Amino acid sequence: MSPTAVHSMKGAKDPPSKLDFTTFHNVINGKLVPTKKTRHGINPATLEALPEVPVSTPEDVDAAMDAGKAAFKLWRNTPWNERSKAVNAFAEALLEHKAEFAKLLTKEQGKPIPMAENEVDTAYTFLTTFASLQLQEEVMAEDDKKQTIVRYTPLGIVVGIVPWNFPIMLACGKLAPALLTGNSIVIKPSPFTPYCDMKLVELGQRFFPAGVLQILSGDDELGPWLTAHPAPAKISFTGSSATGKKVMESAAKTLKRVTLELGGKDPAIICSDVDIASVAPQIATMAFLNSGQVCLAIKRIYVHAAIYDEFRDAVAAHTRKLVLGNGEAAGVFMGPVQNKMQYEKVSEFFSDVEARKMKIVAGGEAPPADPAKQGGYYIKPTIIDAPPDNSRIAMEEPFGPIVPMMKWDSEEDVIARANDTQMGLGASVWSKDLDQAARIARQLEAGSVWVNTHLEVDPMAPFGGHKESGVGFEFGLGGLKQFCNTQALYMKKKA
Repeated sequence: MSPTAVHSMKGAKDPPSKLDFTTFHNVINGKLVPTKKTRHGINPATLEALPEVPVSTPEDVDAAMDAGKAAFKLWRNTPWNERSKAVNAFAEALLEHKAEFAKLLTKEQGKPIPMAENEVDTAYTFLTTFASLQLQEEVMAEDDKKQTIVRYTPLGIVVGIVPWNFPIMLACGKLAPALLTGNSIVIKPSPFTPYCDMKLVELGQRFFPAGVLQILSGDDELGPWLTAHPAPAKISFTGSSATGKKVMESAAKTLKRVTLELGGKDPAIICSDVDIASVAPQIATMAFLNSGQVCLAIKRIYVHAAIYDEFRDAVAAHTRKLVLGNGEAAGVFMGPVQNKMQYEKVSEFFSDVEARKMKIVAGGEAPPADPAKQGGYYIKPTIIDAPPDNSRIAMEEPFGPIVPMMKWDSEEDVIARANDTQMGLGASVWSKDLDQAARIARQLEAGSVWVNTHLEVDPMAPFGGHKESGVGFEFGLGGLKQFCNTQALYMKKKA
């Protein structure tokens, strides 16, 4: 370790045997490490201050990188089955603490308790599913004279940059494949939601050697320090397309590998033969789940003209039934928008709708400029009726609970409109005619396309975006390979 790295470890201590969900530290080289400067998050449902968390310095980054490099040399040579056992044991420990993590997640992120519990369950599924996989050497060709083998070797240190909408699930979606393939990883949580991730990594110290799994909390300076640092071999980033471009630009200077899972403007195409009573509630639910703060949430609804009015009214009726409130209360479906920045961004869409005098069929009340007037970052779920295709709400991603609904007549027309975006993360088609649904689905430019459902992600299948919705992909065997170098080994049997 460098002198500055050693200095930044002063005051470090071993993690306690029992998780304390009231105090939060960086984890560097297996130790809980304090920082001189701290900050705190905000409970979006109450606007109350949450506990203090570290603000990392460049010296903390150096210390984590030194520890990660040292740990990688040993971890890469640990047998795959031992790495898999460690990930599985970590998953079981997470599940044992499900109630505590869910409660903390609701406080920092705002989602209702049942949805927070579901996130922990999904993270567990990610961890155990990835741990069931194994990358084997592949014999590509062989004869009496030679053998050609493809191998997959770990990259080194990975930086996992985690967003604020699903901090537990997405952290596990990065750390599991990174660790299974023999890399060490440093998690950088969002400054808006650092709490669960810090406890997650602290929990991980029971199962992984020091330096293999680390976490650094910080402010807006930390991300650029990590992406520019020469030590990491890869950045795995989930967030907005705008920030993803900055990550890619920074990583390019040292030729780091990148996986970017970015924004979406996901269309749902509703055909004329659907069962309106069954499908309309599903569309509303998957548009406003997590207050619309899901990269794969339905963000545009295209309804066949023959059923438009009836379907619109059914979606609006179900939307009005969705309960908005503090996620700690029973019966709440939607919590607040997670942070002030996002609250203000979504509010701009309401201002544009009002200025252009668009028709609103559910919700529509512009949130107050001062969220303190309602005690939190609450925005009612809102449906905009037939806005112009060139309007902001039809073209841009609010990442909040406001969704446009538009008519379509011909397949050619709706496919063209659905694809007329720089984003291509997800899309869905809804129809009783599976031939029609498949015909439309196969022409949609998106990384994940569903028929008669939406948002269902299989950790065994690749997950990523087309166009400006991402670079590379995660999940499945292919996702594991994204954390590896590929090596062709040519074995001549006689010299």
